[in-house]
Parts: sequence; C-alpha cells; structure tokens
Amino acid sequence: MRSMLSLGALLAILVLPVCVVYASPAHTADSLVIRFANRTRLVIYAPDKAGIQALSNYDLNKIVREMSMKLDSVPGGETAISRDGGRYLKDTVLVVTKKKDGVTIVISGKSDSTRSDSAKNLRDYKRSSVRRGINSWSRSIDFQIGLNTFISQSTLAAYPSDVYSLKPIGSRYFAVAFSQRPTLINGKRAKLSLYYALEGSWNNYMFDNNVVATKGPSQLEFVQYPEQLKKSKLTTFALQLPVVPRISFYNSSGRKVFHLGLGGFIGYRLDSYTKIKRLNNDKEHEHANFYLNNFRYGLVGHIGIVRTSLFVKYDLNPVFQEGKGPDVRTLSFGISF
Repeated sequence: MRSMLSLGALLAILVLPVCVVYASPAHTADSLVIRFANRTRLVIYAPDKAGIQALSNYDLNKIVREMSMKLDSVPGGETAISRDGGRYLKDTVLVVTKKKDGVTIVISGKSDSTRSDSAKNLRDYKRSSVRRGINSWSRSIDFQIGLNTFISQSTLAAYPSDVYSLKPIGSRYFAVAFSQRPTLINGKRAKLSLYYALEGSWNNYMFDNNVVATKGPSQLEFVQYPEQLKKSKLTTFALQLPVVPRISFYNSSGRKVFHLGLGGFIGYRLDSYTKIKRLNNDKEHEHANFYLNNFRYGLVGHIGIVRTSLFVKYDLNPVFQEGKGPDVRTLSFGISF
C-alpha cells in the first residue's frame, strides 16, 4: 500500500525544492524517498509509520548540510552519527551511507544496542584513522611534573655528599613543551613516530641540611645558615629541545595500549637563583650563575600504558663546572600530560 505526504506536511519536514514519495512496503518497515531537482534521492527508512511521522522533530535542512560535509571526509562512505544533546533528536542514531544516486539515512532510535554499536563504530573509526596515518601529524602542549635527584660521579674533598643532599619530595621538576609528533612508519598494530619539542624546564634542588648555596670567589659554597630555615633551594631554568623516536602499539579497535620511546635532548640555561624561606615566612632570592654549566645534554625516555605517560631524563654532562662544584648529574622523572 502506498500513500502520499501532503504538501503542508512536507513543508513542515523539509523546506527544499524537492519531490517526496512516501512508500509502505509489504513488511512493517516504512520509507520516505525525497527526490531532488538534480535527480539526487534521499531515502529514509524507519521501522514503522510512527518513525516516518516523527521526522517532524528533525531539522532535515541541518542534517543534509552537515552530512554532506562529513561524508566527504569518510573514505569508506559510511559512518555513524550520535547526538545525545538534542542536536537532531535526543538518543537517536543516524546511520548515513553515501551512494552514487544520493544519501541514505537509517534511523535507529529504538534499539539501545544499535545506538551503542554505532557510537562505538565512530570512536573506533577515529582511533584507527589516526593509527593508519589519516591524521598522522600530532601537535600539542605537554606538561611534565616530577622530581629531581643528584647522581654522584665522584666524591670531592671540598664537597662531601651529605652537605648537598636533597629533600626527595621538595626537589621538583616542571616543564612546558610545545611538541609535534609526525608519523614515520605505520603498521597494522604499531606505529613509529618522532616526538620533538621546544620546552622550558625548571629544576628545583631543595637542600636537606639547612645549608644555602652561595657563589664564592672561585667555587660554589654550601654555607650552614645560622637560623633554622623552612626551605633552601637552588633553581635553574633552561630552554631545551628533546627528540625522541617513539613506537606505539594498538589493539584491534585502534586504541593505543602502550608506547615506548628513547632519545636525547640539548638545552641552554637561561636563569638560576637560590631561594630561602625562614620560619616567619620571609623569603630571599639571589640570582647568579653559581658555576653551573650553561649547556645541557642528556638522554630522554618515554613510556606509556593506555592513557598514562611517564618520562625520565638524565643529564650526561655535570651540573656544575669542573672543580667548582660537586661532581653530580641530574636525574629527573615523573608524569606528563
């Protein structure tokens, strides 16, 4: 049995110069065929007549405008669009298929499983498209928060290790990185990319024995402070360039499950200062070079499990100039996001 939509009902559904044919096939499902002036057809299937009548709740003009743009970016010609915020209709999934003679929209609002599967397919498509290299150039702003410690290379008579020992929790590391990660090689379940960034990093070394680092006439001195301090630390700020080849592994749904990277960095110290905080909360700063090495270079490691990303950095060159401070290297580690 076939029936025709009235002109008034058509105008309530779609304000476009089209010819509409409403068909009721032998089975329970119904369909609405919209023929455009350029011979393009828009076919809408629904499980029953109520589904067709519910089209008055949709802004079909908006759907057509947005779907035409979305379909151009879908290689296979099919995607699932879920809008839970009422953009088209609350809790409704539109499955859109691009064909030679037009576009087919399947309304699947009755089945919760259909909605979940369609939304899942869209998420999986986005993940797999990144893994396949469709979006193979990643840019981001990364933040790194962690801790610092000294690794002693040799013991000098002028610098016993207990003099410059650090507070583990107070010696913090922080960095802000403007990073890029182009894809070099794509595989079915793995991807090789190159992480590089321009980052500003702060290394804080908080001393444990109520000493203050001062710049003496020919070398760094650790002076015992006459009164008890809340904190005493040496801070350096450097501009660095890390370069890290990284390999990422994905599951069958395109979700990244693990990544591992190993590379290096170079940097240059731009500022350094000491800070003391007394028991009455008075603070005092002193800016100087403190016989620190201006250039820095070392190794960088990245490891990630699902959404957790960790880093470790190790300076290969000494923190201080030779013979003018302790013979130590910096080890920094923490989490990045």
